[in-house]
Amino acid sequence: MAQPFPFAAIVAQEDMKKALLMAAVEPLLGGVLIFGDRGTGKSTAVRALTELLPPIETRDGCRYNCLPAEPQSACTVCNASSGLKPPAIVKHRAPMIDLPLGATEDRVCGSLDIEKALVAGEKHFEPGLLAAANRGFLYIDEINLLEDHLVDLLLDAAASGVNVVEREGLSIRHAARFVLVGSGNPEEGDLRPQLLDRFGLSVDVRTIDDLDQRIEVIRRRDTYETDPRGFIKLWAKRDAAVGRRVIAARKILRQVEIPDHVVRRMSQLCLRLGIDGMRGELTLMRASRAAAALSARLQVTWDDVADIAPMVLCHRLRRDPLDDAGSAPRIERALASIDDTGKDRHAHG
Repeated sequence: MAQPFPFAAIVAQEDMKKALLMAAVEPLLGGVLIFGDRGTGKSTAVRALTELLPPIETRDGCRYNCLPAEPQSACTVCNASSGLKPPAIVKHRAPMIDLPLGATEDRVCGSLDIEKALVAGEKHFEPGLLAAANRGFLYIDEINLLEDHLVDLLLDAAASGVNVVEREGLSIRHAARFVLVGSGNPEEGDLRPQLLDRFGLSVDVRTIDDLDQRIEVIRRRDTYETDPRGFIKLWAKRDAAVGRRVIAARKILRQVEIPDHVVRRMSQLCLRLGIDGMRGELTLMRASRAAAALSARLQVTWDDVADIAPMVLCHRLRRDPLDDAGSAPRIERALASIDDTGKDRHAHG
């Protein structure tokens, strides 16, 4: 299997790279949606990400990616028969599972193994893609073309961290804790607003219009395709440095504090923008904590919040027919309208 293009060698597209790194640090963010033109590096960045992550531990032959110390009841490998020693603990790369557009619900959730049922008369569960993605990433390219019922199913599993299958007399429940990453081209259709809201972060990627950066992109790509091993070796140290940042950020994430006045300004920002529900603020809090951890800091600043607010809030804004400036300028205006005491200047005249 060919090794992915190095993450550190991706030119520009800083918001996309930052969103993916934050999701790698904080799985509770709710995943990342990447929309943009073809050929802007969306799939390349997603596949490159898993090369940066530390391997996971599980048992040899396990298809649910169970933690060795916490075997799941559905896993017949980790729950060895009485008197038998469980298989050895092994390490492998964090899963990055591609979900094809034509996948059936059985393929995604798992189903009864028909062959075993017919030949041996045994009811045996065949785990699906959600089991394979546990403790890793589930990637859906062209997510805006995926059937709605499958998207709903995936988002429910991503939110709850559990896959429940009840059919043909089987009742299976297993962990499905993964980071959902979707990408698509807006020319091929939008996602429903309620689905957009379920993604923690959303970023737009555009074709690079800087001449020097465009030249650098084609040079690096050409070198990679001509000599993949040599190119990967050339970027290995810089990729490893990014990987160490992610690992270090994971270690300090739960220690990162958010001062009260920053939390107050977050809520004020969401109120000012008329964001429905509380998911926007909660994601803003988690994302800013991940951003601070990636910068090796134990405290969130308002600059962290201002920097990530567009990727957290743009896709949650209601359409304003009287404002055609776009989502990002609306957020910039809202950020500028809130002072450092958390008061809305507009609300107080």
